Formats: sequence, structure tokens, C-alpha cells
Amino acid sequence: MTMNQGHRRRRWAVATVLLAGVLGSVQVPVAQAAGDTVPADFNGDGYRDAVLRVPAADVAGREDAGAVVVLYGSATGLTAKSRALITQNSLGVPGTAERGDYFGASTASADLDRDGYADLVVGAPYEDLTQGVDKGMVTILWGSRSGLVSGRALPTPEDPEDFDRIGRDVTAAGKGTSSTSLVTVGGWNSTFTFTGPFTRSGGPASAGMGMGQWFGSVTAGDLDRDGRADTVAVAGREGGHTGGRLHVNAEEQPRWSEPLTHGNGLVATVGDVNGDGYGDIVAGDPDEPDLRGVDGELGGRILIWYGSSVGVPTDAVPVVISQDTAGVPGAGEKNDGFGSSVVVADFDRDGVGDIVVGTPAEKLGTVAGAGTVTVIPGKRTGTPGTGAWSYSQDTTGVPGAGETDDRFGTTVSAGDVNRDGRSELIITAYGENNYAGAAWVLPGGTTRPTATGSKMFTTSQLGLPASGWQLLGGDALPLL
Repeated sequence: MTMNQGHRRRRWAVATVLLAGVLGSVQVPVAQAAGDTVPADFNGDGYRDAVLRVPAADVAGREDAGAVVVLYGSATGLTAKSRALITQNSLGVPGTAERGDYFGASTASADLDRDGYADLVVGAPYEDLTQGVDKGMVTILWGSRSGLVSGRALPTPEDPEDFDRIGRDVTAAGKGTSSTSLVTVGGWNSTFTFTGPFTRSGGPASAGMGMGQWFGSVTAGDLDRDGRADTVAVAGREGGHTGGRLHVNAEEQPRWSEPLTHGNGLVATVGDVNGDGYGDIVAGDPDEPDLRGVDGELGGRILIWYGSSVGVPTDAVPVVISQDTAGVPGAGEKNDGFGSSVVVADFDRDGVGDIVVGTPAEKLGTVAGAGTVTVIPGKRTGTPGTGAWSYSQDTTGVPGAGETDDRFGTTVSAGDVNRDGRSELIITAYGENNYAGAAWVLPGGTTRPTATGSKMFTTSQLGLPASGWQLLGGDALPLL
């Protein structure tokens, strides 16, 4: 990548964010991001560790080379002192940090080789390879007692030739034996799933092409309770719709697989939100609709497809929730971006997953783009919404203050990092401090995460410059 290309990418991304509130329903790229990596135990000490993406970090003077920060869990939670900053210049990491690689644009975690240590999958979608410029690369960093200190790159798919920007999104699953593990990667024109067994010296055993359409995001989870992860690939904006169609297990079908026929979105996650034991698909559709109620809702929406013994049938009709749904805080307003990020976690430990929704373009009072995060409790019957609550930088106890284009809620994640049985909520805002970005950790509570005792992590605390374009927490997934 040339220097001019790198600067052009930065200017385009910032300009797009600023123009989103002006252009309304015109289908231009708007800032969205998928759910961040769920905390996992990389060093085997019994505490889950959190991952923060920093895809625009400069490394050894190389602009936008990218990095990931691992905050190691402990009995006292997460601290900036107990961290690892990992780049392609780190010992044991394949490749070399180069201008514009965007290492850390996507991450996912799973114990792929089933050795008891979680592994981290990292996408670098603008990596230049012998196969082409911006071909992209995906790396597995192996967990160990010493943490993430070694890795190997996954094979670069050769078919089709126009499948590039590999690693724009990644998802991973490790359950049972290594033979059932998988890694799905998304690129510019398709998705690709690698299946186990995975080892540090070999594998994956096989690979298959999935969705062959303009790319949105990927996720995975067990929709039919058969013990194996199902893949979910979300196409980008297509056919005049605000979002793209969702494809389930596309790699098991012909390349142009049949999508779910009702509903669309841009990002998705899988979790059991009605407590029946089956994973459910939760998709975010944050764009403004051309026709409200048909291809979207004012200010954005989320959609839920419930899993079953047969998974999610192609003709299943999703449940739709917006800020105008009864019980959900706020109201649907143009360009809020409700559904820009989603994750599922059981905060009150009732056996039903709760839905976390990022609304990074939400206006707080007169502050445009300050952002909010809404938690919608799961419900065994009926449409969720009752009892929902929200957080922002204006919530008492949350450090900082909502400022123009902070984008609080860029990514969301949740998991128990101090082993007290309660899930912490992790929120990022990629616009904080002039797009350096920041992350917040809200402690788990008896029934919900609490702002009391919450922590804010800035780039300067993590050994990076205090301000400027770094995008701590992630960037706009469908944008680049």
C-alpha cells in the first residue's frame, strides 16, 4: 500500500462518519461494527482475558499497521498494567508490521486445538501478499501458560481470484474435539470456513467457500443443539435493502446459497435469548430504511431468528425490535445507528441471554454522535423489550463525558473476567480523543452490570499515543 492510499483511507473513513447524519437513507457506508471478541482464558490461569482491537495503530513508524491489546483477567478484574500489546513485529507472530495492514481489524477466540488454552484469531485485511495487494491474512495466535506468544497464518484461499481483504471479519468455534473446531473468515466478495483439526504445525483439515456476495460480517454458534457450530454470514448492503441477507452454513451449500428470506442486517451474533437451549441469531440492521417496516426501522433495529431442533428454517420470520418497541429506552430517530453492534450475555444468570445493542450515533441532548448502549433482557415468551436499560458516558459512574462523534457503543462485548460468576460489560468508542478510541469495563452486578466502579481505558494507558487516528476497540466493520 502506498502512503497516499493510507491517507486516503483515513480521510474517507472520517468523512463517511461525519456525513452519515446528513445523507439520511442514501446508501453510503455508515459506521458499524460487529460484537467484539468475548473474553477468553488465553494463559490458563482460570480468569478470562479481554481483547481490544487497535487496527489503525502505528507500529515502528508504519502507519495503520495495527495491533491488539490483551487485558489479562484477575480476581480484581482488568488493569492496564496486566496487558500485552501484540503486533506483527511481536516475537512469534507471523509476518511483519507494514503500513496499512490493519492487523487487528477483526478478532475471535476459541480453543481450536483443544489443549485447554483459548486461542486468538486475528484478521489483517490489507496485508499485501504474493497473491495480490490488499489480499489480507488471518493469523491464529496460540494460547499457552505464557499467553499468546506464538502463531501461524491460515492458508490464503485461492478461489475465487477476487476474494481479497481476507480477514475483514472472523469468527471461531472450538467445542468437543479439535475436529469440530472451525474458523470462518470474511473478505470483500465471499466467506471461507476452515474446519479442524487444528494443530500448531498443521491443519486445518479442510476449507470450504461460503457466501459468494459482497461481504458484511460473520459469526457462529450452535443453532440446532447438535454440538457443532453453525456459521452465519451476513452479506453487505444489497438489492436496495438497508442490510444484506443472512446465510446459514453457506459453505455446506453451493456458493450462491439460499439466504434467510425474511429480514436483513449488517452484523450478527448468536446466543440463546429465550432460554430453550438453542442458539438464536441476533442481527443488527442500523441503516435508515427506504420503506420503514419493510427493510428497516427509523434509527435502526435488531432482528431475532430463534433456533430449534432444525436450526433456523430459511423461511423463518424474525422478531423485530427497535427503540420504538415497548420497554426499550429512547426513541427511533434518524441515523441513530441502533444495532450497529450486538452481543448476547446472561447478566442476571437466569438462563436466558440478554441482548446488548450499540447505538454509536445516538444524540445525547445536543451532542451529536455521542452514542449509547442498550441492554434488552431475554424473554422466554413474547417479544423482548420490557425492562431494558441503557448506558452512556453521561450515566452516573461511567468515566468521561459524551462528546460529539465519540461513538460510544462502536463495539460491545461481555464476559466474567474476575471469576465472580457475573459478566462484565465491555464497551468501546472509536471516536474518543480524536479517533484514538477508548474502552470501558462495567463490573458485573447482581442483576445487571453496574456503572459503579467502572473503568475507562485510553490509548495512553495502554502504551499508545494519547490521541489521533488509532481506533482503539475497532473500526466501522462494513465501511472499509
